[in-house]
Amino acid sequence: MIVISLALIVVAVVLLVLGLAGGSSALLVVSIGASLLAAVALVAGARQAAGRASARRGDPGEPSREAAGREPGIPAQHTATTADTGRAGWRQPPGPPVTDPREGLADVDGYDDEPGYDDEPAAQEMTAEQAARVARLADEVRVVDGRPRYHLDDCPHLVGREHEPLPVAEAVELGFTPCAHCTPGTILLSESGRR
Repeated sequence: MIVISLALIVVAVVLLVLGLAGGSSALLVVSIGASLLAAVALVAGARQAAGRASARRGDPGEPSREAAGREPGIPAQHTATTADTGRAGWRQPPGPPVTDPREGLADVDGYDDEPGYDDEPAAQEMTAEQAARVARLADEVRVVDGRPRYHLDDCPHLVGREHEPLPVAEAVELGFTPCAHCTPGTILLSESGRR
């Protein structure tokens, strides 16, 4: 439709020039008519393009194709786009995700070698199924603002650090991972099996 409207605009301009040069009011009227048709074709083309775009996105009431294809029970990870430490109760999500598979593993001293986290315990290793089960629990864990791990209440890593309670499902959603020292994943899963 856009091509048709462009062609009609060219025809309208040519008829306008000819009508003005020859003094023909009939050519001027036809030029105005071609301009109006070009406008109608442009609006129709824009509506068709908008309809195709909304059809690709799907109905807003329906889940997107990506969300519908995701396994049930595994939450999508959401991270904040900005950091704000000035408000009370703000939880700073952990740093960027680990890209090198060797990063995030404990070395000889049992601590991660993440930049800026010399004293951060390693992440507890868990299978994807275990992580998904933990993410569905309602139990509370403890997080330290801006640090990547979540912990149990009695974790030695929390001693002397300001920490706050957070539902484990929310901690997982924010990108926190379980601490290898207090192993909250294993303990929470074993406690949930006894209930």
